[in-house]
Amino acid sequence: MYQAPRGTQDILPPDRSYWRYVTEQMHSVAALYGLQQIDTPMFEETSLFVRGVGEGTDIVDKEMYSFQDKGGREITLRPEFTAGVMRAYIEHGMHVLPQPVKLYSIGPIFRFDRPAAGRYRQFHQFNIEILGEIDPAVDFEVMSVAWTLLSHLGYRGLNFQVNSTGCPRCRPSYRAALVGYFGTHESRLNEVDRRRLAINPLRLLDSKEEAIQPLLDAAPHSADYLCDECASHLAALRGYLDAQEMPHTINFRLVRGLDYYTKTVFEVWAEGIGAQAAVCGGGRYDGLIEELGGAPTPGIGFAMGIERVIMALRQQGIVPPALPAPRIQVSPLGQAARLPALRLTSELREHGIGALLAFGSRSLKSQLKSADKAGIAYTLILGDTELASGVVVVRDMVSSQQETVALDGVVDWLRARV
Repeated sequence: MYQAPRGTQDILPPDRSYWRYVTEQMHSVAALYGLQQIDTPMFEETSLFVRGVGEGTDIVDKEMYSFQDKGGREITLRPEFTAGVMRAYIEHGMHVLPQPVKLYSIGPIFRFDRPAAGRYRQFHQFNIEILGEIDPAVDFEVMSVAWTLLSHLGYRGLNFQVNSTGCPRCRPSYRAALVGYFGTHESRLNEVDRRRLAINPLRLLDSKEEAIQPLLDAAPHSADYLCDECASHLAALRGYLDAQEMPHTINFRLVRGLDYYTKTVFEVWAEGIGAQAAVCGGGRYDGLIEELGGAPTPGIGFAMGIERVIMALRQQGIVPPALPAPRIQVSPLGQAARLPALRLTSELREHGIGALLAFGSRSLKSQLKSADKAGIAYTLILGDTELASGVVVVRDMVSSQQETVALDGVVDWLRARV
């Protein structure tokens, strides 16, 4: 028997109330901040991600779904949004628009990762990017989008984890410090972490290898190597967070998983959702557009996994509003009533009243049982007697009381009650 591929899931109708609740809040909060939606292809040239995300990252080295298409082109299903959005920014000349350009996306992401709770190989992200402005107030704005969204969704105990990874001027000295430090402990590193040391030492700080956690805790801090500009940028951002009473902690091991980050990196943590407290992460990437062939353009953004958000909502006991559903069922009794019942159902829908038509030749008792299971408020019963009199029997499914209403007036009768 066929099953969904490992690391994927079917999003079934009972789960849709969470998905609708979360995505509608995402669109609503994006509008509050003036973000405009952009949709990019689900696949791009492989080189875009290799160049943009960076060799030596887990995403490029282990997790990308890459293949050669029938035209011989190397193609990859997108493992993250930002590189594709940057490509679109360059390709469509968005640098001529009023800056900053504020964009958001919602859609599927693909990574060949080990499946776990809240982690899938096909998952969905809410992604925002603000491009064209270096002001640390923009960093604060991006972080505020995440804070506002999670607050609207009902999350408790939010706080930011913040760090600065520096810039091309000050990062080389920090990189050299890390290489010197880890070089004296190289024998304690596994093969993966030794490779990280050679390619991108900052990635070592994100290692999950239990045996070297004390070694990582004692590693040099990027804050001690920041240039004046980067230090001032971080201080200004922290000042904005303090002014708005948004709790934050400097996390010296926070580097995020992508090579393109500069200066600010951050995560949003929430209480009550287990060991994996982070529900969102992002940062600044001032050199990425230039790396991809565009003019030097600062940028900052974040990604938020929707499956992760929904899992955390459930862990926090947050129940979304029920989805809209038909409250009326039209139940024809006998063949002669079928066409009038179909017409009545269509008329109700034309007037914005959700309605179900009972199909088949089931008994009235069976039809009422189905209506009850579907949460129907009123069942409209049409049979030969009702048709002859130009009326319909309306049954209140809660009280089981019935009354007769003129067929040509039942729409108005229902509109006053549903």
